[in-house]
Amino acid sequence: MIEVLVNDRLGKKIRVKCLEDDTVGDFKKVLSVQLGMQPSKIVLQKGGSVLKDHITLYDYEVHDNTNLELYYS
Repeated sequence: MIEVLVNDRLGKKIRVKCLEDDTVGDFKKVLSVQLGMQPSKIVLQKGGSVLKDHITLYDYEVHDNTNLELYYS
């Protein structure tokens, strides 16, 4: 189990517990519950690159305490 930090441009910070083997799409579903919005409206970036839903967090080198940027579409 890892904890990922998600930051939006408004200064909101959210901690999400997940597995490195989770896909970005699965991660968005967990995050969407905390945000109260549809997963399809969430865009996640790491280092300026948009994360694709079908790829795992591990493949994007997302580990414990990794920071992701949150945008809304």
